[in-house]
Amino acid sequence: MAEQISVSQISKYIGQEVTIKGWVYNRTDKGKLCFLLVRDGSGFIQCVAFKGDLQPETFDLLTHLPQESAVIITGAVREDKRAPGIPGGYELGVKQIEIVQEAGLDYPMSLKDHGPDFALDHRHLWIRMQSQWAILRVRAVVMAATRAWLDSNGFFEMSAPILTPAAAEGTTTLFETEYFDEGKAYLAQTGQLYNEANIFAFGKVYCFGPTFRAEKSKTRRHLTEFWMLEPEIAFCDLGGLMEVEEGLITHIAQTVLRDCAAELKFLGRDVSKLENVTGAFPRMSYDDAAKYLIDLYEKETDSERKELLKFEWGMDFGAPHEAELTKLHDKPLFVYGYPSAVKAFYMEPWPGRPEVCKSVDLLAPEGYGEICGGSERISDHDALLARIHKEGLPEEAFKWYLELRKYGSVPHSGFGMGVERVVAWICGIEHIREAIPFPRTIKRVYP
Repeated sequence: MAEQISVSQISKYIGQEVTIKGWVYNRTDKGKLCFLLVRDGSGFIQCVAFKGDLQPETFDLLTHLPQESAVIITGAVREDKRAPGIPGGYELGVKQIEIVQEAGLDYPMSLKDHGPDFALDHRHLWIRMQSQWAILRVRAVVMAATRAWLDSNGFFEMSAPILTPAAAEGTTTLFETEYFDEGKAYLAQTGQLYNEANIFAFGKVYCFGPTFRAEKSKTRRHLTEFWMLEPEIAFCDLGGLMEVEEGLITHIAQTVLRDCAAELKFLGRDVSKLENVTGAFPRMSYDDAAKYLIDLYEKETDSERKELLKFEWGMDFGAPHEAELTKLHDKPLFVYGYPSAVKAFYMEPWPGRPEVCKSVDLLAPEGYGEICGGSERISDHDALLARIHKEGLPEEAFKWYLELRKYGSVPHSGFGMGVERVVAWICGIEHIREAIPFPRTIKRVYP
C-alpha cells in the first residue's frame, strides 16, 4: 500500500509510489496525456496521467475534471527539473485516482488576472492561488520565528485584553462599543500598557495578537485590523531596545530565507536583499534625518516630486520620506529621537530636550518604511501624570497605569512590530492587504 505523504516531502520519495490528497489547481490536456497541477496545502505538484496507464473511463473523467475538484492520487514520484510546482522539479505518474468531490464549473477564481475588488470579494477563494498561498506561508513562518526567538531569549508571552477603557495611541483612532452598564469600551490599539504591568512580574514579556486602528487611511501600508507583536523589557534603555530589535528582525529574515526558499522564488523575490539583513543596523537621529530630507527637498527640481518631499523639523515622516531615508542603506535603518509632539504620551523625554523623546522607528529598506516603532517609557509618576494632563486624557482611566510608577518603577522600554508590514517587505509585495488572510480596511469588512 502506497504511503500517504505531503507535497512538501516529495523529494524524499523519488522512485517510490505514494498517495497525495489535495485539490486540482490546474489541468492541461495533450492527447494521450493529462497534466494535473495538484495542491495539498503544503505545496503544488504536477501529476501526469497517461491514457495507457488508466481505464478509459477514468482517463476521460480526468480530462473533464474542473478546477478545485478534490482528489486522492496514487503514483510514482519522478524527478524532472522542468516540472512546475512549489517546490517544483518533481512529478507524480498517476496510477490511481479517487475523486472525492467534483467541483462546480462556475468557480469564480479562474487562473487569470482579476481586479483587486473582485479578488478581495472572493478572498476566501483567492487564498488558494499560488501567490497568496506563498505569501501566507511566509506569514506563518514569520510568526513562528518571532515566537521562537523571543522564547529562547527569556521573554514570556502574556495575553493583553482586546477591550480597553481608554486610548493608548490617540483618541481619534478608536473603535468604541457599549460595555454593559460601564459606559464606553474600545477595541485595543495596543497591548503595551498592560505589558508594562506584566514586566514588573516577569521582567521580559511580549503579547502577540490583533490590534485595531480606526484610521481613515487608504494607503498600501494600513489596515484597520492587523497583528502586532509587542515586547516590553524592564531595566532596558533605548540602546538596549534597538539591540533586541536587531536580533529579532535578523532572526526572522534569516529563518524565512532558510524555510521559505521555494515560496520566495515563486514570488520572484530578490533574496539578496534579505541576505543583507545581518549584523548591526545603521542608526540615524531624527535631527540628521530631518536635515537630509530638507536638503533633498531644497535641491529637488521636479515640482510634483518636490511636493511629496516637503518637510520641516517637527513633522512625522510620510511614506516618501521613509523611502528616501532607506535608500541610504541596504538593511533596516533605525531613526531615533523623534519630536514628542508626533509620538505617544508615554515616551520618555530626551535629557535636556523636552521637545524630543526617547523613541525609535525601524525602517525596512526598498521603500517599505516603518516595521517597528518603540521607545523608552516614562518611568517617573509625576512626569507621566503631567503628560496625561497635557494630552487631555482621562486621569481616572489611567489610575492603574500610574500606579506602576509608584511601586518599584524602573527604566523600561518596548516596541511594536507590525506583522503584515514585515511580511509585505520580506515577500516584496506592493500592498499590505495581501499579507493577512482576511484584510479589514475602511471600505471592507467582507468576507
